[in-house]
Amino acid sequence: MGTATAWDIRGSYFESCNCDPICPCRRIDGVPGGRSTHGICTGVLSWLIEKGNAGGTDLTGLAVALAIRYDDDEPGSPWSWILYLDDGASEEQQKALEAIFSGQLGGDALTHFPWAWKSSKLLAVRLVAIELDHTRRRQWLRIRDHVTVRIRDRHYGKETVTCVIPGHDRSGEELVADELLVNDAPLAFFYSGTCGYGTTFAYSG
Repeated sequence: MGTATAWDIRGSYFESCNCDPICPCRRIDGVPGGRSTHGICTGVLSWLIEKGNAGGTDLTGLAVALAIRYDDDEPGSPWSWILYLDDGASEEQQKALEAIFSGQLGGDALTHFPWAWKSSKLLAVRLVAIELDHTRRRQWLRIRDHVTVRIRDRHYGKETVTCVIPGHDRSGEELVADELLVNDAPLAFFYSGTCGYGTTFAYSG
């Protein structure tokens, strides 16, 4: 996979982190976001690719997730992250997904993925069974022995909320997580009642 590889993926997205809802990192009623609730952000991001291609490699139907951590007070707030790739992917598909989500192929990744445009540390890449359901307001994700995320419901507010990762051009919905669990050293955390967010995505490069 070289930097000239053309790629395009689209589908559904949801995330949850340890911030209080509404996550202050988001754009709220058009006002840019700021610091995370607690200064240190830990969470999980997930994508279900409904249609995708990279250099002729079909990526349709595959799932990707990240477990993440960053500290607002660390210079540059670099991200530490673990990349989870769908174990249903072939070796060629795995390479394409890693290249896209690490930012190696450029394009929209360098606009939407903070871990790609900032200094960051990729802690691990894991090929795993990703079980997920992106049903609106009932999203859930499970990676055995590592990650569990369950959305309780929407956040009952009237604010318009958008997020840089799926894109501020996309309307989304602030959510409340029933459970957010990561147990994958060096990342380990558990929360309930924290924020979530759901929408669609479309990236290309």
